[in-house]
Amino acid sequence: MSLERPSTALDTGDDADAPDSVVAAQALDRRTSAAARTHLLRTTGLLALIAALAGCAVLSIAVGAKAIPLGSVLGALLDPDGSYNSSVVWELRLPRTVLGVFVGAALGLAGALMQGLTRNPIAEPGILGVNSGAAAAVVTAIFAFGLTGADTYIWFGFLGAAVASVLVYALGSRGRSGATPVRLALAGTALGAVLQGFVYGITVLNENVFDQIRFWQVGSLVGRDLDIFLRLWPFLTAGIVLALMLGPALNAVALGEDLAAALGARVNRTRAFVALAIVLLCGGATAAGGPIWFVGLIVPHLARSFTGPDQRWLLPYSAATGAVLLTLADTAGRVVTSSGELEVGIVTALIGAPVFIYLVRRRRMAQL
Repeated sequence: MSLERPSTALDTGDDADAPDSVVAAQALDRRTSAAARTHLLRTTGLLALIAALAGCAVLSIAVGAKAIPLGSVLGALLDPDGSYNSSVVWELRLPRTVLGVFVGAALGLAGALMQGLTRNPIAEPGILGVNSGAAAAVVTAIFAFGLTGADTYIWFGFLGAAVASVLVYALGSRGRSGATPVRLALAGTALGAVLQGFVYGITVLNENVFDQIRFWQVGSLVGRDLDIFLRLWPFLTAGIVLALMLGPALNAVALGEDLAAALGARVNRTRAFVALAIVLLCGGATAAGGPIWFVGLIVPHLARSFTGPDQRWLLPYSAATGAVLLTLADTAGRVVTSSGELEVGIVTALIGAPVFIYLVRRRRMAQL
């Protein structure tokens, strides 16, 4: 008696490669499932950051020299009645909180854009001289034209940020090696030192300028009203939206100019849009809160630990993380001392300086 094995699809020559196809399909399914899980985790993390930001905003409105219960805060926001608590919420803390959210998001995004475009892990508005340029322009506006108040020298902040950005890139790109991360950092540090010397010289010699700029210069959100925000929000919002749209283009640029061009990316146009976004973000943020350091340095690294190098996720994470960090720093500055409060720029410097030293000492820090 002969034993015959039942015929299967594997016996036919036409389907001889079926096992390889099955393996390939299974590998594709695993990759798709992993990508879906990663997308879900990142989406959940971003939503958690937004929820944390909402909580930080409420905390910022409630905490201060006089603590206001959360119920009173919500009541004052929903139904302002002219009471003391309502006046404090609407005239002092709400404008400060709203500006803190927008300024923090702007600085976080600006730092992420700078690091992504220059491939420099220590790039940020302060280190690359952008903040110093805006500060020098504002001091010039006060000294030469007698302007007072952030609502009157906004344009000088934008102009100073733009001029400083162009000068740093021009200085850092000279020579055969071009605009390397180290050269840009050195150019920004040198230009920032010169501009800060100019600022300090003017403030020391002119008492009026010193009175106008002493709190603004260290980075502060104190005394800002809603009129400041109403003047600044179009520029900050435009910069934030433009930055968030640049994620795919920055991913292509990160592959290298030649490969990015081969893939159809317009490298020069991407650079121009990134520069425009940085000017809008840094100019608006510096005009509102002064030259606040280290937010643009710390935030992208914190966000990158969750998102990896993908700019499509890194940019929104940086915006939300920057808003949370600055709002928390401003709130902490109000309660850390019993005799007054620390300006938000001092708090971020105390946090950021150790992180900056750590980043400088890391090996292979130039690889993002």
